[in-house]
Amino acid sequence: MAISAKQVKDLRDATGAGMMDCKKALTESDGDFEKAVAFLRKQGLSKAAKKADRTADEGLIYSYIHPGSKLGVLLEINCETDFVARTDDFQQLAKDIAMHVAAASPLVVERGQIEPGLIEKEADIYRTQALNEGKPEKVVDKIVEGRLEKYYQEIVLLEQPFVKNQDVTLKDLLTDAIGKMGENILIKRFVRFRLGE
Repeated sequence: MAISAKQVKDLRDATGAGMMDCKKALTESDGDFEKAVAFLRKQGLSKAAKKADRTADEGLIYSYIHPGSKLGVLLEINCETDFVARTDDFQQLAKDIAMHVAAASPLVVERGQIEPGLIEKEADIYRTQALNEGKPEKVVDKIVEGRLEKYYQEIVLLEQPFVKNQDVTLKDLLTDAIGKMGENILIKRFVRFRLGE
């Protein structure tokens, strides 16, 4: 099947992928637009995995002040080159993440940053709750594990559903950006300020 330049352009406009990648995706999917988008997303995931080990020490500090000036976020987001850090896509990604932090109030970027004592404390609470609810002893550990997973989704930034699209997590958002921009991108740290806290 012949792939037209218009098809390639439409796919590129929709995904931000390179022209050759779009042509290959359309060829692989026999011109089916939706299948081509899925193909590019899968490619983005594999590209993101390959880029994960690359050093990302450029980037920016992004500040977001919520209307009313009572809530603000400072976010450090890193990429590999200053060139990518200055692109509109990277700036928009930083803004989206900072707005998400303002709205969802995560505590840490990833699980490894959680203090072990906090998890032990939560696990003890969930265990006591399950026993008080009359759950059998043999299923209590599974219940605790399930509630801890839910807790991680509440406090770990990369595991939270994105406030603008609940179908994707922040990790998915970052992976898509890595595939689209062609560089490793890391959320290094953030601070959330609320007036009076």
